[in-house]
Amino acid sequence: MFANILYVVLSIQPLYAMWACFRSCPSSCVCTQERNCSVLCDRIGLLEIPNEFPCEASFINLDKNNIKFLSERAFGTLPSLKSLSLSHNNISFITPGAFKGLPNLIELKMAHNEYIRYLHTRTFSALKKLMKLDLADCNLFNIPDRLFVDLPLLRELMFFQNNFRRIPGAIRGMQSLTHVYLESNRIEAVAYNSLQDIPNLTYLNLQDNKINVIHDKSFQDCQKLEYLFLNDNLLNELPENSFKGLKKLKMLNLGGNYIRNVSRVWFQDLVELEVLYLDRNKISFIEEEAFENLTSLVSLHLNSNNLTTLPFEVFRPVYFIGRLYLFKNPWECDCRIEWLREWMESYKLVRDIPCSSPSSLTGIDLSSVLFQKSAEGICLDPTELNFTYYIPLPTEPLQSTMESKLSNLISKLLLPRGRYEDLRNLTESFYNGTYNVTSTASTFPLAQSIPPMIFFVYFTNIIY
Repeated sequence: MFANILYVVLSIQPLYAMWACFRSCPSSCVCTQERNCSVLCDRIGLLEIPNEFPCEASFINLDKNNIKFLSERAFGTLPSLKSLSLSHNNISFITPGAFKGLPNLIELKMAHNEYIRYLHTRTFSALKKLMKLDLADCNLFNIPDRLFVDLPLLRELMFFQNNFRRIPGAIRGMQSLTHVYLESNRIEAVAYNSLQDIPNLTYLNLQDNKINVIHDKSFQDCQKLEYLFLNDNLLNELPENSFKGLKKLKMLNLGGNYIRNVSRVWFQDLVELEVLYLDRNKISFIEEEAFENLTSLVSLHLNSNNLTTLPFEVFRPVYFIGRLYLFKNPWECDCRIEWLREWMESYKLVRDIPCSSPSSLTGIDLSSVLFQKSAEGICLDPTELNFTYYIPLPTEPLQSTMESKLSNLISKLLLPRGRYEDLRNLTESFYNGTYNVTSTASTFPLAQSIPPMIFFVYFTNIIY
């Protein structure tokens, strides 16, 4: 009997939940049982937040409307709400208590609200269980340092495409923070305390900023960092201990900067690094053993730099690298990179290395260059090719006779019109005279077959 009652109760619950979700659905919105109870109010031209939502709502989508203001308890009390999206609106002001009544909210998306220029210290204080916050492209210049002090579970923070000139101090001391997206801002430096006390940070994106300075040991409190993007900034040098202690780092992107020299001490602690981007810099010199400790390296990008040569000692002992990208460098294909050609042939790790010099090899891929050996087995640099063209010239008497005939012919060509008969006779005379200079026709076999005027052009090219 009890089992039957339990079965009936369990059967009724989903039907009740579905009915409850539809019962309080705001007008013009669509409510579904997706994610238990989803309220879809996106793209319907709303100017303000609807007055009432289903109490059972777990997901609310208000994207792409014209909402401008979030008042006190803007969403009422929604204990089941886990995800709220307000992206692509015109929100300009958020009342500090706007998110009260959402005690279990895990994800809040407010990206692409370009008029949010200010956030009160207590804007998100009611969201004790918030784990993911998206404030990308909101035209933010600064935020209070204590903005997240009441968010002990915050893990992912998206602040890309704003106007920050420094890394927000609000992230300091965030013990639970694992992912920070700060790309495409105006950040100018990574200070020694910018990332202080963020022990669980695994992903940090600072690409496409204006960073020109990284202080020594800036990342020392990020011992669990695995992915670090510093590409497309204004860096031209790095302190020796820039990445000291980052023993968990798997990917480091330094591409698209102005780095000229690579120090052997930069990567000493990166024993788990798998991918290193140094492409699109100005690198012309790499210190020997710069990659010595990169025992886990799989892919190295050195393309689009100013490298002309690359000593083998730079890579020692990295024999197990999976892929090496070296294209778009002005390579000087001499014996200093003969080892690289052997790598290309034996390990298949490298390809597309066109030579820039010497000029005889310009445009030829290094894989096609054959290095000669001396009798002692020493490599010989490819030398410039000296091309000698052999042009059979007539004998001295012939040349003198030809010059005389040509001079007379040119004079005739400059005569007024109507003297064609003389010109014809002169041409025939030139032809016969040239042919009769030598005793046999075999000395100049083409003389008999070339018409007079063509014959004249042929010799003109040879002499001049």
